[in-house]
Amino acid sequence: MIEKLQNKDIKIAEKIRAVFQVSYKVEAKLLNAIDFPPLKRPIEEYVNCSNHFFGFLKDKELAAVVEIIHNEEYTHIRSLVVNPAFFKQGIASKLMEFVLNTFDSSLFVVETGVNNGPASALYKKFHFKEVKQWETDHGIRKIKFERIMNTDASKKTRCNV
Repeated sequence: MIEKLQNKDIKIAEKIRAVFQVSYKVEAKLLNAIDFPPLKRPIEEYVNCSNHFFGFLKDKELAAVVEIIHNEEYTHIRSLVVNPAFFKQGIASKLMEFVLNTFDSSLFVVETGVNNGPASALYKKFHFKEVKQWETDHGIRKIKFERIMNTDASKKTRCNV
């Protein structure tokens, strides 16, 4: 089940951060990253964040989280993380379907590390195209994907978040 998470609530923000931490530890290993900024994100940034957070609950446990920046121009999937205990269960795909079907955007954007094969495969599966690669200040090569949508309003549900 996917639900909007109230990240302003400290207890919920702590649960969100916990999923981010365990997932980002796996990603840091995939990227051979020694200094991985997402692991340093403090709880206050989750609580004070104006982005939208949606969680995938499995057996009442927060199994995955997607963080969204949505505006009139585009929808940016800022983060999509799955707790490793729930890997290989199709949860990331369900969150991607949710985002693409919920947010009324003509453009969807997402970034990941070039060496994060599972994330890149997920985005390609949903018809995202590579548009850019670059080196970060932390020595991590990143890749940006975009998906341009056919915006037929009759096929989409406008998100009122």
